[in-house]
Amino acid sequence: MNRLTFIIALIWSIQTHAQKFMGSNGEISFFSEAPMENITAVNNKVSAVFDLTNHDLVFQLNIEDFIFPKALMQEHFNENYLESDIYPKSIFVGKLLDVNEGRATVQGDLTIHGITNKIKVDGVINQNGKKVNIASNFMVKLEDYDIKVPKIVMYKIAERIDIEVNIELKEIK
Repeated sequence: MNRLTFIIALIWSIQTHAQKFMGSNGEISFFSEAPMENITAVNNKVSAVFDLTNHDLVFQLNIEDFIFPKALMQEHFNENYLESDIYPKSIFVGKLLDVNEGRATVQGDLTIHGITNKIKVDGVINQNGKKVNIASNFMVKLEDYDIKVPKIVMYKIAERIDIEVNIELKEIK
């Protein structure tokens, strides 16, 4: 899914009369625990749209917006692993399947590094008046998104990356 599709989805969500929520300052972080070095990064510029009526959910982020504690890590992440010049965005397009006392399950297509996979993730969703808060923790495998790790650094980067999502969406009219 490209930027144009996200913009069309966003415009569509604004034009319909259903109860929609949108946020642009969400946070997605990741953590890689490896024998020689732990790697963490945070992106505080995540956009999302949620339709309370049909439970459609879309997340989008720019790969280059991940901030690392070390500049060299950030450079290697963008240039060597995620190739953010070629694959500048990551997008999730899915649907909220089930909500029970704030616990939620979403399912959809996650695109990273130009590869799209179906995922199913558990999390928390809470509506408080004109705001919706979404939080989740899940794991992705680098191989599922064709992210190659050179053997020389294989002890510094885990094959599975822990992802944490936190975003507050506000009602749009």
